[in-house]
Amino acid sequence: MFDHILFPTDGTERTDAVLEYALDMAETRDATLHVLSVVDDRSFLTLDDDRIDEVRSDLEAQARAAVDAAVDAAADRGIPTTSAVDVGDPSPAIIEYVEEAGIDLVVMGTSGDNYERNIVGSVSQRVVKQSPVPVLTVRIEE
Repeated sequence: MFDHILFPTDGTERTDAVLEYALDMAETRDATLHVLSVVDDRSFLTLDDDRIDEVRSDLEAQARAAVDAAVDAAADRGIPTTSAVDVGDPSPAIIEYVEEAGIDLVVMGTSGDNYERNIVGSVSQRVVKQSPVPVLTVRIEE
């Protein structure tokens, strides 16, 4: 049922617990784990033009490091992986990846106690609303 599982990561330590769920789901189902990190390009809007390339490069390097760490954890358990780093608005980029890569399940973190984030709308909330496939959300402690 779940042959391709997506783990979107922002590279924070908080997502380590979520990765464990994604690894377990992939391992028990002999699925391929797709690891995706999306650099939010909306954060560049307030930067001077001469700093955009430097900041973007730094953020992409951080995203690649996060993806590589998850891929290494999967390799340690013998789980096949595919990885990608993208730049854009995270929730639409995640949905696009789901559709293009034939993802069957998304495993991602969510924060249930942050009032401001819940009012504005988190990436996880938007993915849950828009995803054509099931989304397993794992509560992350802030």
